[in-house]
Amino acid sequence: MAEPNAASAPAASPAGGPSHAVMATYARQNIVFERGAGCWLTTVNGDRYLDFGSGVAVNALGHAHPHLVSALTEQAGKLWHTSNLYRVAGQERLADRLCQSTFADKVFFCNSGAEACEGAIKAARRYHFTKGNPERWRIITFHGAFHGRTLTALSAAGNPQYLEGFGEPAGGFDHVAFADHEAIEAAITEETAAIMIEPVQGEGGVRILPPQCLAGLRELCDKHGLLLILDEVQTGVGRTGTFFAHEQAGIVPDLMAVAKGIGGGFPLGAILATEDAASGMVAGTHGSTFGGNPLAMAVANAVLDVVLADGFLEEVARKSGRLRQGLAEIEDEYSDLVAEVRVAGLLTGFKLRDHVKPAAVVSASLAENLLVVGASDNVVRILPPLIVSQEEIAEGLSRLKRALAGVRRTST
Repeated sequence: MAEPNAASAPAASPAGGPSHAVMATYARQNIVFERGAGCWLTTVNGDRYLDFGSGVAVNALGHAHPHLVSALTEQAGKLWHTSNLYRVAGQERLADRLCQSTFADKVFFCNSGAEACEGAIKAARRYHFTKGNPERWRIITFHGAFHGRTLTALSAAGNPQYLEGFGEPAGGFDHVAFADHEAIEAAITEETAAIMIEPVQGEGGVRILPPQCLAGLRELCDKHGLLLILDEVQTGVGRTGTFFAHEQAGIVPDLMAVAKGIGGGFPLGAILATEDAASGMVAGTHGSTFGGNPLAMAVANAVLDVVLADGFLEEVARKSGRLRQGLAEIEDEYSDLVAEVRVAGLLTGFKLRDHVKPAAVVSASLAENLLVVGASDNVVRILPPLIVSQEEIAEGLSRLKRALAGVRRTST
């Protein structure tokens, strides 16, 4: 095979400004990272940043975790892709482990959170179809939700800002207020198939559904013969201090969408389901060319090795306590800027006063070589890797304080 002609390709100049060839669908910061280790990222210029964004809750085990690197490189030397026309050994192992560690009996692998959410929607509708109730296809969803960027996922969330310009939204979704039990029950009709909700609305501003509300949704679904779909794309795989957030409410869903942390940075999504909820998904009803490929399976199995090891999740809960304490101190010290602190394990954030916008805090934090992430509801998210040390938490809080001090100076 001929070697590529490197001389014919335009030279890449990451430090010389962004390329106009990349579609401008993001307002990207003008910074290029070259490598990472643990909770730290290093730019092409050699500057080090403390990563308290984790690639938006994706890099659960930080950057270049040695166990993940070893698993990926070993698999890369063996086999990358065969398709789902054949059995995939890593798929079967990962599915078995997920079923052993969760409510699920069946798992479908895909590539992203949006795909997982869409697949869960399909499974819920197909379930009622195969039970002889094809009229039951509508799904109750919630204001402030975010389920991905595909048209169906955007329609499920119903945010007009994200739907503008894309024509008619996909039908079949009834949107109600978050955690409003009376509104939910009033929205149930003979056409309702399921209720779909995030235990914590991450993109929606770290809005936490109380455990009693999640338990109430389970009871409501049982009462009306509905399926409960949980979107744990952002909350799953240890992010809130338990393997999945719903465990803290003592309930189980029928279907669950998983992504982000499960791949530790490698693209991977999954739909977890009970035997009954998965009963309609037979050969030909769903598929994914790349879903469950050997590379993704090797990395995800390595992620589970770490996250499910004795004491790991308990340590995440302890770290969360330290971060919560530090953010509470920041709320007191900067009460003119910070209105409320919201904490669900290491999925944390703070709501800003109306006169301050998340972009200002994100920018000021970047100036302190700290990465944080904006969200809706005027919230800044703090999402350190689950492996973050107590010392790194203290360092991150110190940098955040300096950033807020800078915002205070410019906003007065």
